Amino acid sequence: MVVSDSKRMITAALIGNPNVGKTTLFNLLTGLNQHVGNWPGVTVEKKEGFINDDVKIVDLPGIYAMDTYSNEEKISKSFLESGHVDLILNIVDASNLKRNLYLTMQLKEFNIPIVLILNMVDVAENKGIKIDYEKLSKLLDVMVVPIVASKGKGVEKLEELLINEVFSKANYDNENQYHNKLDFKSEAETYKYIEGILLQCVASTSENTATITERLDKILINKFLAYPILVAIAYFIFQFTFSWVGQPLADLLDTFVNDWFAPHVDILLSGTSSWFKSLIVDGIIGGVGSVIVFLPVILALFLCISFLEDSGYMARVAFLMDKIIRKMGLSGKAFIPLIISFGCNVPGLMSTRTLESEKDRKMTALLLPFMSCNARLPIYLVMAGALFRGHEALIVASLYALGVVVAFFVGILFKNTIFKKDDEPFIIELPEYKLPELKSLAVHTWEKGKGFLKKAGTIIFSVSIIVWILSNFNFSGMTEINKSFIAYIGRFISPIFIPLGFASWQNSASLLTGIMAKEVVVGTMGVIYGGNLTKVLPTVFTPISAISFLIFVLLYTPCISLIATMKKEYGWKMASFSVAYQLVLAWLVSFIVYNGGNLILKIF
Repeated sequence: MVVSDSKRMITAALIGNPNVGKTTLFNLLTGLNQHVGNWPGVTVEKKEGFINDDVKIVDLPGIYAMDTYSNEEKISKSFLESGHVDLILNIVDASNLKRNLYLTMQLKEFNIPIVLILNMVDVAENKGIKIDYEKLSKLLDVMVVPIVASKGKGVEKLEELLINEVFSKANYDNENQYHNKLDFKSEAETYKYIEGILLQCVASTSENTATITERLDKILINKFLAYPILVAIAYFIFQFTFSWVGQPLADLLDTFVNDWFAPHVDILLSGTSSWFKSLIVDGIIGGVGSVIVFLPVILALFLCISFLEDSGYMARVAFLMDKIIRKMGLSGKAFIPLIISFGCNVPGLMSTRTLESEKDRKMTALLLPFMSCNARLPIYLVMAGALFRGHEALIVASLYALGVVVAFFVGILFKNTIFKKDDEPFIIELPEYKLPELKSLAVHTWEKGKGFLKKAGTIIFSVSIIVWILSNFNFSGMTEINKSFIAYIGRFISPIFIPLGFASWQNSASLLTGIMAKEVVVGTMGVIYGGNLTKVLPTVFTPISAISFLIFVLLYTPCISLIATMKKEYGWKMASFSVAYQLVLAWLVSFIVYNGGNLILKIF
């Protein structure tokens, strides 16, 4: 970003409570001129955007106060104390000023010019709330700008104010006189002062009629209807993402990549050496293509999540699930990433960004791989069809249920060991329902999709080449797969699986390539064993060893896409821990099932 010579770039910190329209306003002001990353040392998302060459806006995490209990509060306070902030854009919910202005009182202490942005003034008016903006500005000694971010009303005025630096020309010394008279030593005292201000500039003409939000909440969080409705919405999201829109588009993209693009490249490279053609078509296109086809699913999924968040319903989900999920040591918001992970663990992991607590983010990231993703389903179906014909549905359902049970007990273990500290109180606001702004949905959805491609795609490219080399070469040069490096590696690691009942090098190699993508397990088996797997597998597995194998597939090391994404989100240390503990856990559970099952058969 080039700064003009005429004046210095100003930095505005955008801050406010959760669910007050902060993200919508940020997107309206900056459009696509944004940069997204993480704050140094933490996984909390950092957003920076520019109005023009002279105004930079930093979107700080949504917080309720500056008490520094959470990473979000620590980040916000540290940034405001850094000396890099010229202006605070404090966005508040105009229909709930008493609660919102508590943070404003704390922001005044930084002695940085403040523009108080009153969002959702239309909601306030519908509630019969009348605000004297000039008097509120005078009493708080800050500039007040009313807006309706969801409709774009008032945003142009705010943008003009920032570009022309009107805030610096206004005579606000930010040495608010009430601080000289009152020392706010308690929360109660602060709220008492806020009430005094609001009595002078806010009037209510409400006739106590129920608002749309109140009427909807009587249905959506009703003690009898809430959970059935939640299940129905989750089912809709799942179907929208993986059946109606996301997956069908992914299938089309998959058809394009594998049935059109790859064959055409194969033809174009027909005059080159066979190893080079295989590297490009089977290695790079085959490997990277397996990631690219996830993009429609990612976009469809985050579109749904963004809609629920912006509409106000996501807060209700967290409220409803809190008591259940808290038994695992997590807050109710963790329910969404866990549910998402049944479709694909990668977007499930990425959606942990929506969790406020660092403990919740990390713990959920470590548990969600146990939610059986769609990639494992082909393995279940092939094995169940070959060895448990007529009982396929029971086998598959049992595996999905086992993943949930394992996650529950591992969560309890983590709660009482590595995550026993940093237990933050769960605070949730139930915001007004509103129709999400389309531009905000589009920007938010694309940012997540673009991030997925950047984070997973580059590493997949490298690993694809490595897997291709291992599958096509040995020390003598290019060879068939059963004499390749991967066959040698399979034979080397196969003794590990002797106690589990599936110790052949073919099975070991299949599990190894499954780290690339779980579907590859079936593909590798098809290449190694050849012929019809339905006929071959019963000669390789017993029913008990097959169950042991399926359990291992369910629980063992996640795919490379998830490992890569976890590394980007949480670092190598946590990614390595996830790989190691899941591998050990998968081995132990499979060992118990295989040997316990054989023991039971001997007894009976």
